Amino acid sequence: MAEDVQVRDKLYIDGAWVEPDGKGTIDVINAATEEVMGTIPEGTPADIDRAVKAARRAFDEGWGETSVEDRSKYLQQITEGIQARMDEIATTISKEVGMPLSLSRIVQAGLPASVVGSMSQVVADFQFEEEVGNSLIVREPIGVVGCITPWNYPLHQITAKIAPALAAGCTVVVKPSEVAPLAAFILAEICHDVGLPPGVFNLVTGVGPVVGEALASHPEVDMISFTGSTRAGKRVSELASQTIKRVALELGGKSPTVILDDADIASAVGAGLNMCYLNGGQTCTAQTRLLVPASKQDEAVAVAKQIAESFAVGDPMDQNTRLGPMVSKTQQERVQSYIRKGIEEGATLVTGGPDAPADKGFFVKPTVFADVRNDMTIAQEEIFGPVLSIIPYTDEDDAIRIANDTVYGLAAAVWSGDAERAKRVARKIRAGQVDVNGGGFNALAPFGGYKQSGNGRELGKFGLEEFLEIKSLQL
Repeated sequence: MAEDVQVRDKLYIDGAWVEPDGKGTIDVINAATEEVMGTIPEGTPADIDRAVKAARRAFDEGWGETSVEDRSKYLQQITEGIQARMDEIATTISKEVGMPLSLSRIVQAGLPASVVGSMSQVVADFQFEEEVGNSLIVREPIGVVGCITPWNYPLHQITAKIAPALAAGCTVVVKPSEVAPLAAFILAEICHDVGLPPGVFNLVTGVGPVVGEALASHPEVDMISFTGSTRAGKRVSELASQTIKRVALELGGKSPTVILDDADIASAVGAGLNMCYLNGGQTCTAQTRLLVPASKQDEAVAVAKQIAESFAVGDPMDQNTRLGPMVSKTQQERVQSYIRKGIEEGATLVTGGPDAPADKGFFVKPTVFADVRNDMTIAQEEIFGPVLSIIPYTDEDDAIRIANDTVYGLAAAVWSGDAERAKRVARKIRAGQVDVNGGGFNALAPFGGYKQSGNGRELGKFGLEEFLEIKSLQL
């Protein structure tokens, strides 16, 4: 049966659905069927200019001076709007991105609702003013924020930016990924329905080199919040620097799971593999390097092989599927090329491989490599697919050295039978967040990276602070 095509032919600017400046459209592809599932406008720099000017007017005309109570209420209403449409959101994103639907309900729809809801409370409790000596320190909204977001967690990454921005009193222009943009339109409808003042939230779709660059370089944008690849983050920073904007970046990762010699190998490997394969490995925090004591590599390999081969690959709409497709043909081919590179460079292919497991859909076999050296390509570069590299180490110091031997520093995990030892090692890993013995995600904890994984933090009060300027009044 042919796909029902969602036709989105308008942009959301200044509180209304408006005709785009150009006539171009972009197809949105179902990752499992390779059929067109939607079309969106191919925005232009003129569309960005309209949206930025609307956001500037809304900010100057008082959004930044609305009460904290009002902003908190709007966020709570947006939360309820997301909750009311969770099934629609989950289904849409599963088709776009490939995450199994059962998981999409929890992650792709549930997490954005949680993030916006938590920010409603965070801003209500936040201290915007404090006295230091003879000074009154005042935190004020930075102004107009451009939000450029990726395709892997398309609604979550938008809400992680707009929730704190709106809470702070900023206005926003959102440019979602053109690969998975449809949930952004649902969010725009929700913002409209809750009665956000015109210009506070604006949505312009299109390709990064055109509308993304126009947003990053626009002189009336005060801040850019970007999530995506490190390569694209460098370009955004370069453009934004010409007008000395604030730039917050959440970029790539090559996260290690460090399994210490006193850990339960089976549970640690299982958890590490699940974190590696989450969303088909299309996760910036994916724990793609599994560091194990050399004497226990064979045990770890046996566990990883068994679990990887238990991942049912298939249609994300099927409740039995554990691993859906990659988001696009380009991404599928990229991941397959990395698998071939791993074989060429001498890593041991334990299971999986570069051959596609299905004739249709952008699928990749769940893959595990052993005997990986940390200087191999598959251990250094972000693959963004279901590929685990098992790396043996000699002792604890060697494990820490290998864990830190990367340009990235977004996330990590440490497993040990001794909780204090695990925390001690976690402190030595240069990454923005480290899971200790399976510690769970916390929507109030700061999220962001060291080194080339970016700068700035999202979520909780730490995310709110990113969108505030600090002024001191000497009294």
